Amino acid sequence: MSNPGKKKQKNILGSGHGLLRQDESASKIWVGAGLLVVMTVAAYLPATRCGYIWDDDAYVTENTLLSAPDGLSRIWFSKDSPSQYFPLVYTSFRIEYALWGLKPQSYHITNILLHAINAVLLWRLLRSLSIPWPWLAAAIFALHPVQVESVAWITERKNVLMTFFFLLSLLTWLRFAERSENHQRAWPLYILSLLLYMLSLFSKTTACTLPAALVLSLWLKSIPISSKRWLQIVPYILLGLAMGILTTWWEHIHLRVNTVNFGLNPIERLLIAGRALWFYISKLVFPVNLTFSYPQWRINTTAPLQYCWVAGCLVAGWGMWHWRDKLGRGPIAAIIFFTATLLPMLGFISLYTFVYTYVADHYQYVACIGPIALAVGAGYHITARVSDLGKSMAKIIAAAVLVTFGTLTWHQCHIYKNAETLWCDTVKKNPNSWLANNNYGTVLHEQGKLNEALRYYYTALLEKPSYWQTYNNIGRIMLKTEQFEQAVWYFSQVLLAVPKDGILSENDKRQLREVHYHMGLALSAQGKFDEAIRHYRQVLEIKPDDWQAHYGLGLALQSQGRLDEALLHYRQALQAEPNFLPARNNAALILLATHPDANARDAKQAKP
Repeated sequence: MSNPGKKKQKNILGSGHGLLRQDESASKIWVGAGLLVVMTVAAYLPATRCGYIWDDDAYVTENTLLSAPDGLSRIWFSKDSPSQYFPLVYTSFRIEYALWGLKPQSYHITNILLHAINAVLLWRLLRSLSIPWPWLAAAIFALHPVQVESVAWITERKNVLMTFFFLLSLLTWLRFAERSENHQRAWPLYILSLLLYMLSLFSKTTACTLPAALVLSLWLKSIPISSKRWLQIVPYILLGLAMGILTTWWEHIHLRVNTVNFGLNPIERLLIAGRALWFYISKLVFPVNLTFSYPQWRINTTAPLQYCWVAGCLVAGWGMWHWRDKLGRGPIAAIIFFTATLLPMLGFISLYTFVYTYVADHYQYVACIGPIALAVGAGYHITARVSDLGKSMAKIIAAAVLVTFGTLTWHQCHIYKNAETLWCDTVKKNPNSWLANNNYGTVLHEQGKLNEALRYYYTALLEKPSYWQTYNNIGRIMLKTEQFEQAVWYFSQVLLAVPKDGILSENDKRQLREVHYHMGLALSAQGKFDEAIRHYRQVLEIKPDDWQAHYGLGLALQSQGRLDEALLHYRQALQAEPNFLPARNNAALILLATHPDANARDAKQAKP
């Protein structure tokens, strides 16, 4: 007896016509793969001229784990990583550091090549699943501008590397499932798939959604999902749960994300999730105004219109179920894959990025495979019913789509050239972003454009008055322009805003140290030496070998006539910075004043 649903599925998920046949030769495979790689590299060529942006310093340029002799063991077996637990990512950075140091072009090229290889792997995966026009879907994945954030941003190595092992694990799983169905020896493939999955998890924890993809792949291949199959999937689930627990512990205990008050109740999280799903779909269909940091939505549980996004999701889900026989398995699997893969980023789990936005392009790097395959499949299904002229037009449209996406990607890459281009573009597209305004102000500040920097700092404060890093930045400008009273006020706001429990990230500790040091400078300039001394000592509590704080403390103590104490701190400053002449000169003057006969040699050495 025939199965109408299965027959319909075959029509929708046929092998396609004219692009790739089931009997394709090895030469065609190499040509198809080569074309994908060449197209991807060509579209991302501007990224090879990009530098470092935002937190690339924490991941690469200032990451001591890449150069320390014991760095590799610390990457895997310590809590010294500057962010989450991404040991395979840091290992790849360490290898590259050993090969070519800190040349950003090399890191960008690696990301681009990984992305190109991912496109090839996706092509083979979709073909294995009998998805129509798999090469076209893979090409759209490779060239779609929404992927630029994951490829042109060095830090997002975690995304492209995770996807590389994710796709390899899924492909190996399919080989295992097919061979085991034919009663062939397949357990080595199963073990290999598990190992590849572990490598994916070690690259980024969001790979934990792979078990959903395993089930969907079996369903698409019409392989019975028996209790035996479920037992085979259980280890994947357990590995994903284990890594998820580790990541949660890492964020809430080591990185202290739990100290951030997101202020979101369950209904608000549901509203965010519903809107985010449609947001990601919209950026795939209309990839315009892509930005590094999108506006943070104002979530209001009393606004009826905000429930439309959730209602739309429910209607779409009901429609898929109601017309499941007509739709077939392909479209349903695509939507489920899209939703399941995005699930960790939809708002049900608190992410630190929720402080400034609820969505980001790189969140859908893998998830977009579902909608892309669905759109291409729909195009194939429509084209199959038209004339030869219509089929020719379909090829022209497909080529136009690829050229358009490739061109948009080319232009989008230029935004990631450096911190200035990145934050300038973000401010233009999201002018109320306190994050972008603060960071663009920092770029201008470093260029010496103090008045322009202040304008962006003040905008950042208007949007987020509690962001203490901006107070610090303004205070530094006030200190530099010798507006000492205002500098003290801004620095005091920082100290009021800093968590009182001492739970701070390493970056926050560094900034707090700078605040106390600058406060000491501003107070010393006003003759308030007792207060200045207190702040210098705060610096030394955080970093006992801070030579600048030792020198500043020595100056303050010397101004109070506490020469022996001042001399001690000058000497400690010189231990860390032996060639710092002001400290050497002041130490020698104190020695001459207190022990003129015994220390003539020190005075002589103090001369430049």
